[in-house]
Amino acid sequence: MIPKSGHAPSAVVVGGGVVGLACALRLRDRGFTVRVLNDGTPRDAASWGNAGHIATEQVMPLATPHMLLSAPRRMFALTGGALDIGWRYPGTWLPWCARYLRASMPATARRGQAALRVVLVRSLPAWRRMVADIHAGDLLLEHGHLMLWRGPADPAPAMRSVLRADMGSATARPMDAAELDALVPLLGHAPRGGLVFSGTAQVSSPGMVLETLRQRLSADEGCELLDCRVAEVVSTPSGPVTRLADGTCLASDVVVMAAGVGTRGLVRGWTLPLIAERGYSIEWDHGGAATVPPMVFADHSFIVSRFGDRMRASTFVEFTRADAPPDPRKWRYLEERVRGAGLPVHSAFSRWVGCRPTLPDYLPAIGPIPGMPGVIAACGHQHLGLTLAPLTGELVAGVAVGAPVADLLAPFRPDRFHSWMPAATTRNINGENRP
Repeated sequence: MIPKSGHAPSAVVVGGGVVGLACALRLRDRGFTVRVLNDGTPRDAASWGNAGHIATEQVMPLATPHMLLSAPRRMFALTGGALDIGWRYPGTWLPWCARYLRASMPATARRGQAALRVVLVRSLPAWRRMVADIHAGDLLLEHGHLMLWRGPADPAPAMRSVLRADMGSATARPMDAAELDALVPLLGHAPRGGLVFSGTAQVSSPGMVLETLRQRLSADEGCELLDCRVAEVVSTPSGPVTRLADGTCLASDVVVMAAGVGTRGLVRGWTLPLIAERGYSIEWDHGGAATVPPMVFADHSFIVSRFGDRMRASTFVEFTRADAPPDPRKWRYLEERVRGAGLPVHSAFSRWVGCRPTLPDYLPAIGPIPGMPGVIAACGHQHLGLTLAPLTGELVAGVAVGAPVADLLAPFRPDRFHSWMPAATTRNINGENRP
């Protein structure tokens, strides 16, 4: 994909979330002039409202036999769990679920685990490189995280199960009595059990990560950030062309598709089975609580992170249309769980909902799109968008200049679902037929 001699290489990045911005940063490092095209505000990005957790331990993909069999007891409608489906929109989630069933077979799940392990072990070093290069080391906090149990059941079996799991480069150990008692000033009680994870991290604020990257790129004469809507990306014999909604056409040597769930349907001749896996979060003023690493409350499957003078709680896996109305019950659920956990609340709760772009095998799509020279995928990162963003940027830039990254990217090939897709028509994220 290295452009012909005689002109500086150019790139268009479709998507202004953390993945798109990280790709733009690394393309600039490789000498490309870059345009980042984003439709909406940074708050709309899935990377804005998440827990800020650098999840190096999440080696096991969520497409596994265990997750499939445990789905009924996780359903929000049945048990009050964190899993829900937009039943009113079967055209959106039913085709995706059929592919998820296929991806959850044991052999496929094992391959997914091996693939995630390889990239997750590289994710934290990539974060260190990125914050060093943009002179923003305070964005990355390497103090691990906690997993806590506070319900009436004995937590020992659940803790043993977690400790036996593949955590990649992360490690975990049981908390001792003194460590549990140290949480009493924050929670008003000592949890019944807990684990301390090392080798994971968090960001000081997801919003600050986005803003810092935008400022860094905006200050670079070789980069332009544009607020606009992309109508279509077309691969032509002379290179890719990005057509905007206002009719403007942008030619470039490279186009990077990093628009999250909005990537689906934008590239003529290529459609991914992406679904909007929505998450919900609430945020509030903690009133000067002590600094604490992210805390996963395992009994109710939610995570709480401290960002300066604010705390944020996040949970839910909701498969639905990207534009479906939010479900207020899920915010109320989080608010009740936060108060029930004893966390300090000194303000009203603010609310957020956003779409994780998720593929049926819970692996991202990263790499060149076959048959479309110059078009590179960087989407479908599900719960790992923040975690894998810096590494994705490095890999995409490597693809753009012909670096030897093919072996690392083989499990994430953007065309791996081709045989899973209907030949005549596909469906866009809102369930509408598209040729």
